[in-house]
Amino acid sequence: MHKIQIGIIFGGKSAEHEISLLSAKNIIAALDKNKYDITLIGIDKQGHWHVCDHAQYLLNAHDPKKIVMDGMQDEVSLVAKNAAPHLVSLTGRNPGKRLDVVFPVLHGTYGEDGTVQGLLKLMGIPFVGAGVLGSAVGMDKDVMKRLMRDAGISIAKFISVERRERGRLDFDTVVAHLSLPLFVKPANLGSSVGVSKVKNKKDWEKALETAFTYDNKVLVEEFISGRELECGIIGNDDPIASLPGEVIAHGHEFYSYDAKYCDDKGVSFIMPAVLKPEEVKKFQDESIKVYKALYCEGLARIDGFLQADGRVVINEINTIPGFTNSSLFPKLWEVSGVGYPELVDRLVELALDRHKKEKQLKTTFA
Repeated sequence: MHKIQIGIIFGGKSAEHEISLLSAKNIIAALDKNKYDITLIGIDKQGHWHVCDHAQYLLNAHDPKKIVMDGMQDEVSLVAKNAAPHLVSLTGRNPGKRLDVVFPVLHGTYGEDGTVQGLLKLMGIPFVGAGVLGSAVGMDKDVMKRLMRDAGISIAKFISVERRERGRLDFDTVVAHLSLPLFVKPANLGSSVGVSKVKNKKDWEKALETAFTYDNKVLVEEFISGRELECGIIGNDDPIASLPGEVIAHGHEFYSYDAKYCDDKGVSFIMPAVLKPEEVKKFQDESIKVYKALYCEGLARIDGFLQADGRVVINEINTIPGFTNSSLFPKLWEVSGVGYPELVDRLVELALDRHKKEKQLKTTFA
């Protein structure tokens, strides 16, 4: 049987590099080795692409604070060879390897934001997840929220601030508009990196400094009170939603990076969330509405809140959600009846199906 030649791209230049390594580890473990011939493609923090050794591609794999990429062999690049996408060595030591499909397990900038998706599209390689537009929109929280607002989706009130405008941002004016507490976060990042909860003016200055360390655009957002829910979505033209799950943070102000990845007792999940049938449907329907409004494909995780009055407020979309041991996306699908190996298979099938349809489009005028 012909094995599917799949490339798993992980690492990257993002501040979420380590989370990408943790996610890739689980995806690689879930792939059926009888069905897939796997090539590990690690991107180091300088942006260089390497083929990695299957036997030892990670060090400290169980420690989110110490995990690093290992086993890097030839530096490689993608090229179109004999009208087909290949991964070739830049040293010329190894022959090019054909790729049938790529799974970019890259969280954050330079991976989840449409940059790698654009490269893969130019190379004619099918890839898992949203395309260029959906990825870019999903990464920029400012643009994301504007599109959701225009689509009639309930969101938190927010202000976006670029670095050049920082000096004109008055704390008292912001508080008058958004109230306290409020959140300050980089516009283009995930995994709660650089996110701060602000309760007073002292917190405000520190929060801005932290957020602008990671991005040139920052989002200031009102605090939403409610049950924190997440929903997984898979599909292209006809997406489907998982059962929602509930996130409960313990000993942390919010669902922070440390609560997610560094504190074994920092968060608990209720899978599936204990909701009324009509509440489940409402959150699923709203999540699919978000998915379509933001031009997403393949997969995504939708995060939001269910308020006491039954109102659903959407926080954000993640177009390459985490696949770590503590990540909700695979857990949500597991309680919805789709196990890890089947989930990965479905995502690959969606990538190949989309590519097949795109190839049928005319690219010349005649």
